[in-house]
Amino acid sequence: MGDSSDVPALRRGLAVLRLLAGKAGPVAAAAVARELDLPRSTVYHLLSELADAGFVTHLPEDRRYALGVAAFELGSAYLRHDPLERLARPILKRLVQRTGHTAHLGVLHGREALYLLREHPGFADTVTDVGVRLPAHLPASGRAMLAHLPAAQVRALFPNRESFIDRTGRGPAHLPALRGLLAKEKRRGWAVEDGYVTPGLASVAVVVPNHVGHPVAAISSTFRHECAVECGELWADLAAATSQAAAELGGRLGARGFTGA
Repeated sequence: MGDSSDVPALRRGLAVLRLLAGKAGPVAAAAVARELDLPRSTVYHLLSELADAGFVTHLPEDRRYALGVAAFELGSAYLRHDPLERLARPILKRLVQRTGHTAHLGVLHGREALYLLREHPGFADTVTDVGVRLPAHLPASGRAMLAHLPAAQVRALFPNRESFIDRTGRGPAHLPALRGLLAKEKRRGWAVEDGYVTPGLASVAVVVPNHVGHPVAAISSTFRHECAVECGELWADLAAATSQAAAELGGRLGARGFTGA
């Protein structure tokens, strides 16, 4: 068994990997040291060890570091095991039993919401089947995740009016409207859509964070309903049940202190 003194070094190495994984491009060692509040000598040693193991790649011309092939292989293995779906399926089943409504697990894929799981109470009449992609600004699950992205990232995903696909004549049609809706839904703790995707169907959704607080998925509950005007505040009880499911899945993914709505 390894010496317990190796544990701090392991934690620091993992912190380096998480930092690199969260950046859009390669990072200088000095920036790693500054953001992790570590001595430069320690950071260079960690980067060297991680590079020897293939988890980090050194780009000498740029004097920067990026994730290596070994990190990619780990990520690929993670996807092959389908852990998100495996962890979420029993949670969605319990949510359906509690509410009597169809439940979905969705993730962001570019500016689309991609549905990975669907559980229903013996019937299903929604378009959001497994594998279906929808413009993320329309379904509640998409906006639940968008609301927790940086504003610059949302702007990059929806740079112009042509980015806002319309299905039923309802929902945000431009960036200012989307921003206002996302801000409101983030404050409230859950997103709602009524007829934005399919007339006569409504949904509430809650974001699922990962261990560093990033929006990794969303759980939504869908049911038959349509209001002439926005009436999402009526569904607080359903949102509370959906929030409990999202909090349980977030906890299984290592999110700390997340309680949903």
